[in-house]
Amino acid sequence: MVDPHAADLTSTANPRVKALVRLRTRRARTEAGVTLVEGHDELRLALEAGVRPSEVFWAPSLVREPDLLDAVGRARVTSVSRDVFARVAYRESPDGWLAVVPAPERPLEELELGANPLVLVAEGIEKPGNVGAMLRTAEACGADAVVAASAGTDFGNPNVVRASKGTVFAVPVAAADSDDVLAWLRARGLRIVVTTPAGTTRLDRSTLGGPAALVVGTEATGVTDRWLENADETVVIPMRGTVNSLNAATAAALALYEATRQRNAADGS
Repeated sequence: MVDPHAADLTSTANPRVKALVRLRTRRARTEAGVTLVEGHDELRLALEAGVRPSEVFWAPSLVREPDLLDAVGRARVTSVSRDVFARVAYRESPDGWLAVVPAPERPLEELELGANPLVLVAEGIEKPGNVGAMLRTAEACGADAVVAASAGTDFGNPNVVRASKGTVFAVPVAAADSDDVLAWLRARGLRIVVTTPAGTTRLDRSTLGGPAALVVGTEATGVTDRWLENADETVVIPMRGTVNSLNAATAAALALYEATRQRNAADGS
């Protein structure tokens, strides 16, 4: 059992505290190859997905149950004061758990796809909340992977981790420029299905039962011409209101669930 009193960090000027604060920046995360996971539920899901933290910080004055202390393996565990945790936390209502873990991204070539793969491609998405929401839906739908093309934010962004509720560690993720992603999809025989208000096929009449990559773009500009030119099918989400576009995460959710519906119908489940 981990001894919860093995360390006691109380100074916000401590070098370890400063190092944690630096990990809020993308450059520091990239250089170190790590990211931060804050929150009991997020850390629990990461641990269940096989993530092994290098360090775990917990605040006894905030933690209700220290149940995760026995599950963090060989991580260096440090108890910290409320003031220290307030300095390193990035959530508005911290619950006293923070861990340093390996960055979730992996090279495209290391992604493993199933026999009938479903991949979500998010092009240029910048808002961590949208990326996190997409990850949650992708995990719920059993997607093989989520790939960021020409990414506006990194999967290790602490706010992506938070918004994803930790599912960024349960769904394989990768990031690359659009040309590399296109080549990777073509080499694996996936149909490229692009969502766009100018799509030629209604989403519910599209063909998503076989190996497919669903592509969504930003709310402001949508997908770029590079993806439109390489699409095997462009789909539009029918809408009866006055707006002509949806939140990017919402569009991704609708497309993923339509793909799931078609696949379930095909195998009778």
